[in-house]
Amino acid sequence: MKKVIIASKNPVKIQAAKNGLEQIFPNHEFECIGVSVLSEVSDQPMSDEETFRGAKNRADNAANTHKDADFYIGIEGGIEEVDSEMQAFAWVFIKSNGKYGKSRTGTFFLPKQVVDLIKEGKELGEADDIVFKRDNSKQKSGAVGILTGDLIDRTSYYSEAVILALIPFKNEELY
Repeated sequence: MKKVIIASKNPVKIQAAKNGLEQIFPNHEFECIGVSVLSEVSDQPMSDEETFRGAKNRADNAANTHKDADFYIGIEGGIEEVDSEMQAFAWVFIKSNGKYGKSRTGTFFLPKQVVDLIKEGKELGEADDIVFKRDNSKQKSGAVGILTGDLIDRTSYYSEAVILALIPFKNEELY
């Protein structure tokens, strides 16, 4: 059994990490534990660079506080303004035995009503809850799930990025 520390207690991030690990390593079993650690970035990262740093910091901080795991996974959602529109995405950063893997999710653009609330200082999840009359959407299907009618929910959205971030561990001889 491989022990995995996910640097979040958000059930969506924990399940996404477990799904990705089980898909890329089907012959292993994983014990996935969510822990609260600091991202050392804004609660709502507002750039690609800040979002990446948040995911890396989460994985690093989990590794520094929980020494006995096989993998440490940081997942950080972020947004960035591009050509007066706002895109949403997430970064995944994985550490294991001195090696690391990283990947970014696909990108999608947010509706104007949501963007306006973010510009007023709300986090994406809070803005989604207001615009779409939901409760705690960031621990459920998230903006991506709401906007795609759950064709892609937040768990599956993150799971693919976890798989991509695991490539160096699946192909150790190449990395």
